[in-house]
Amino acid sequence: MTQDDLRALVGRVGQFYVTNKTLAAAQKKMEAALQNGAVDEGVRRQYLAVVRRYFSDFEKEARAHLRDVDKRLEHVNQVHFNLSAERGVAVRRIEATQSVLADLEKIADAERR
Repeated sequence: MTQDDLRALVGRVGQFYVTNKTLAAAQKKMEAALQNGAVDEGVRRQYLAVVRRYFSDFEKEARAHLRDVDKRLEHVNQVHFNLSAERGVAVRRIEATQSVLADLEKIADAERR
């Protein structure tokens, strides 16, 4: 990893709103080291390890959330499909009963004449 790559990574990490104290401290330490031109191997290694740990956990959490949302969407889609089918049945029942009621009305009208 070149110094430019490291600067780019530090810049990207710096764009995140981070409340994790370990990452926040490592970020400040690395930003200061880059500013002072004093990035030694220990600081670099520690920073990369902290960033890896934080973002790996963050990714796992995001993937778990995505699986949960996908599962809920699948359920919603199934409910929507089932309700659409039920609606179709109800419409056909109304159409069938309307035709019977219409026939009854015709017979009643004929008997009144």
